[in-house]
Amino acid sequence: MERTIPIRTGIHLGSAMRFTVIGLALYVLLFAGAEWLVHRNGHMNPVFKIDAATHHDFDWVILGASHAMPLDFDGFNMMMEQESGTRILNLAGPGTGPLHQRFVLEYFLREHRTRNILYVADGFAFQSPVWNEERIADPKLLGWMPFHPALIGLLWTYVRHEGIDPRAPADYATGFSKINNRDRFRLDTWEGEASFHHVFRPSALAEKKRVEYLYHDVPDGAGQQARYLEVLGRLLDLAQAHGTMVTITKFPLPSRFQTLLKGEAEFDAALRTLAASHRADFTDLSDAIAEPRFYADTDHLNRAGVTELFSRHLKNVLAPPQRGASPPAHGRPSTE
Repeated sequence: MERTIPIRTGIHLGSAMRFTVIGLALYVLLFAGAEWLVHRNGHMNPVFKIDAATHHDFDWVILGASHAMPLDFDGFNMMMEQESGTRILNLAGPGTGPLHQRFVLEYFLREHRTRNILYVADGFAFQSPVWNEERIADPKLLGWMPFHPALIGLLWTYVRHEGIDPRAPADYATGFSKINNRDRFRLDTWEGEASFHHVFRPSALAEKKRVEYLYHDVPDGAGQQARYLEVLGRLLDLAQAHGTMVTITKFPLPSRFQTLLKGEAEFDAALRTLAASHRADFTDLSDAIAEPRFYADTDHLNRAGVTELFSRHLKNVLAPPQRGASPPAHGRPSTE
């Protein structure tokens, strides 16, 4: 008579639990290591800058896309602080529109305050969700944001009220993009920072490609612009609720590049109307610096360009001490 030996095919509950615990422990270690690398190599991410700030109170916060970023390259922010006698934090980010900038401002105002905001407006950033909803959920930005439980809640708020992809808070909470960030062992810099001291040689092809990259073909472009102007209006309301004055400006562009942009006159008029209705200042510096020698590429100021912009225009904007709410108590500008 044959003897039948039973074979156990089920998974022992204790073994499953041990594997689960080991897996979770490994993931926690990966998360902790990725977070440590964010704090070691973080540099340009606006949320990282807020966390790394050594002060809680500022005279000026700068918001905008990449056109505002050169003001923080190669020690230029410190120079502006010294020349103007103010404390400045630049929270501009590449390819970010008003929705992302409001998200950054909301996080900043949780534990910080500023007397004034310099908002650098770009027409392209008001044309497409690519620079707004999709930018908040962009793994490249989520991967460089330090972990804070409050940010999970803020991201979910934007999921519910602004249509952000619900995968964004899940990604941030689990650290998925952070752990899988291929650049995590390198300093988080924007490519434009490396060309800060360069002088651009005008190229019709490069200018055409740049405009095509910035201005996407989207259905109902006018409706999209109206939506994001309304988002900017809520940003202005948020700032004023915290006693903060806002100056909206458009930064210089080379004359050749400006001729390729469409609808800028209408956008400028809409900005002026919005600024007036929210008691914000508006100044258009688009034509202030036209010569190519002041640009590092098709549309970003180089070191000579931001020096010219600051000495001729921004210094007078940043310096007056009477603007906005009561100034923060500090003895000297920061050296960040």
